[in-house]
Amino acid sequence: MNGISFLMDHLPLLIPLIILQFTLMITALIHVIKHPDYRFGTKGMWIFIVVILQLIGPVFYFVFGKGDNE
Repeated sequence: MNGISFLMDHLPLLIPLIILQFTLMITALIHVIKHPDYRFGTKGMWIFIVVILQLIGPVFYFVFGKGDNE
């Protein structure tokens, strides 16, 4: 099985996951940019983590990085 046929076979499953991933990433990026308070780290570090680590980066931000006063 080549890569294209695998992708086409699994496209109905992948599209919702891709939409979820981008929604989570955009939500985390907006939050990082708007709020200057973080438990640890800097704005640049959290933007890097959210964008580079894709699905797990935004989850890390909301669990570990988001400040308590929001």
